[in-house]
Amino acid sequence: MAKPHYLSRQALEELKEELHDLKFVKRRELSKAIETARGHGDLSENAEYDAAKEALQHLERRIARMEETIANARPMEDLDVPEGTCYLGATVRLLDLEDDLEEVYQLVAPPEANPAQGRLSVESPIGKGLLGSRAGDEVDIQIPAGTVRYRILSVER
Repeated sequence: MAKPHYLSRQALEELKEELHDLKFVKRRELSKAIETARGHGDLSENAEYDAAKEALQHLERRIARMEETIANARPMEDLDVPEGTCYLGATVRLLDLEDDLEEVYQLVAPPEANPAQGRLSVESPIGKGLLGSRAGDEVDIQIPAGTVRYRILSVER
């Protein structure tokens, strides 16, 4: 059995919409591009044809990955996690103990991650380091630039 992909319901709906667009709009566009390029003559020296075929192959791989993700998706709202525990979907307020700055992150599944918007993947170094911790805990997390030390101020679901 494949590993479940936990996503918010909103992210799952957005993924389904994107998949629909790829399958029924982008795929059709690339198929037309291949037909147009095929009409330009000798396929052995037709760069436009080769580029369109390669783009279609890339699209098909992307569609297959998205279908696999959707097939194994589970709403993170269905997770049974003790209140106040850092886990997927939690919003965590931290105090960086080195420079005394507060930071707020939401722990999300990898497809939803956007660090610039404070959405950290649970598979990132900081996300992994926070998982299972609770408000009041101090954690040392190894990141590529060294070690960061946080005090968890609050965890909200």
